[in-house]
Amino acid sequence: MKGKIIIGPSGGEFGVRGYIKAFDAETGKEAWTTYSIPAPGEPGSETWPKDGKWKDAWKNGGGTMWMPGNYDPKNDVIYWGVGNGAPWIADQRPGDNLFVASSLAINPDTGKIVGHFQYHWNDGWDWAAMNAPTLVDYTKDGKKVQGLVSAQRNGVLYWLERDDKGKITFDQAEKYVYNNVFKSIDPKTGRPTYNEDAIPGTGKAATYCPTLWGGKDWPFEAYSPKSGMLYIPFNDNHCSTLEGLIQPIQPGVWSAGVDINKLNIQLRDGWKHIGGIQAWSVDDRKKVWENTFPHSWNWGSIMTTAGGIIFAGGTNDRMFRAYDEKTGKMLWEFPTPSGIISPPSSFSIDGKQYIAVVSGWGVDAAWVQGKMHDLAGWEKVVPEGGSVWVFALPDDK
Repeated sequence: MKGKIIIGPSGGEFGVRGYIKAFDAETGKEAWTTYSIPAPGEPGSETWPKDGKWKDAWKNGGGTMWMPGNYDPKNDVIYWGVGNGAPWIADQRPGDNLFVASSLAINPDTGKIVGHFQYHWNDGWDWAAMNAPTLVDYTKDGKKVQGLVSAQRNGVLYWLERDDKGKITFDQAEKYVYNNVFKSIDPKTGRPTYNEDAIPGTGKAATYCPTLWGGKDWPFEAYSPKSGMLYIPFNDNHCSTLEGLIQPIQPGVWSAGVDINKLNIQLRDGWKHIGGIQAWSVDDRKKVWENTFPHSWNWGSIMTTAGGIIFAGGTNDRMFRAYDEKTGKMLWEFPTPSGIISPPSSFSIDGKQYIAVVSGWGVDAAWVQGKMHDLAGWEKVVPEGGSVWVFALPDDK
């Protein structure tokens, strides 16, 4: 990005104030730092407590920016995702809490925030918006507009419009998995209204769906200009119950405002699947096809190709698969030694096309797998791997 390396930290539950930093690629000198949570007096600071016992909540409010952003070279704007608020329990930081759970538009020269959209205010479910939105030009009122499309952890798919300067405006939102928190979404602003019974509080237990792993966690969705569709690695029919507590906040120490040992998963009555892949027509704003995995969550990013084939892993059966992008028909699968939670990549050498992926399981995927063993009798442990697998595509004939 114009000679800069840009990176942010993870660990929104460890008493931090989220940020990203830019460094000169040649010298390593820091160029700028942009915080996701404004200090008092900065734009957006009015959405954080100004006085009372929570007046310093902004100092450790989370909002880490731990996934890579997207760059719009035409308009010279960076788009970056902002993670969850901290502590997780929202009543410990009253207010909308900008720019938590948001997408930001940033000037790459200065780091100045030039636009934003917050997917849900006063995040209380660990629904991080850490994935940057996908830059897609889509049809609106019969005309092509510069857009942003994002399948969020809260289980809602968003269409946003971006202008030449980075300003972001709401266009449309559709739930792609079950969500019992949002009673409605304002059709003009995109701001949700909440079911109060599904908001965990300090000393108040509440059950919400989807769980903190969301309709889609860190894995990337992917867009195909050829099909005009967005492909979402989703998880549905899972819920959690959380109850907040007061924890000391100290940088570097866990302080999510919940007892992590009581974190649980509940399955919706009548559930038949959790993981799967959905394909949505971006212009038509409709789901075109869906594949489901009856015995697995989906932890795998998706890659589209110019050949009309999408590649993805993500399942506990260790398979790496190829699908027809138009119909969702599975065309090929290959068993690897472990589950795949990393994104595939494609490259060419001397005119020969290759697909590469890392096979390796762990972290949240492994923890959830253990819970599903207890809940549904699934295999308890998936081998963690890891290894790199490279596949050669057949020559064109």
